[in-house]
Amino acid sequence: MEWIYELKDPIWETIAGSVLIFIVIILLTRIIGLRSFAKFTAYDFAFTVAIGSIISSTLTSSTTIVHGSIAIASLLGLTFIFSYLQRKFPTINSAISNKPLLLMDGDHIMYDNLKYARIEKTQLIAKLREANVLDFKQVEAVVLESTGDISVLHKTDSKNNLNKDLLEGVRNKP
Repeated sequence: MEWIYELKDPIWETIAGSVLIFIVIILLTRIIGLRSFAKFTAYDFAFTVAIGSIISSTLTSSTTIVHGSIAIASLLGLTFIFSYLQRKFPTINSAISNKPLLLMDGDHIMYDNLKYARIEKTQLIAKLREANVLDFKQVEAVVLESTGDISVLHKTDSKNNLNKDLLEGVRNKP
């Protein structure tokens, strides 16, 4: 039964550590802001995963609460600095962020863009189904976002046209 529970397991330390890390996360996100765990870029996602890993190793006693808190604060501080630099210097933004890529223009599938993004047509079709698209003629645009998400912009009726500002910054060709 030792594989289920051992008397020497640090249960109370884990509970106390969870409370402390929870407080640290709340304080840091209040200081750094709502963007702390946003997923705007690939590195945002990587930082979020890294922070989760740090929390895990801290709570399983692989490292101390202070060490884990400093590591989390460092990563969140870096995201804050990078978000500031991206606004201040657009060249940094283009160097570290992918630009969105158009996968469908209206009912036309852009096969070269699919190939460049390494997305199969079947994966695109699955995203169309998720967006309740019943016919390719309903599609205004499909965009591979810089986060890796796929956005499907579709017509709700014949009176609404796509505002081209919604495609600002989207690459038409790889």
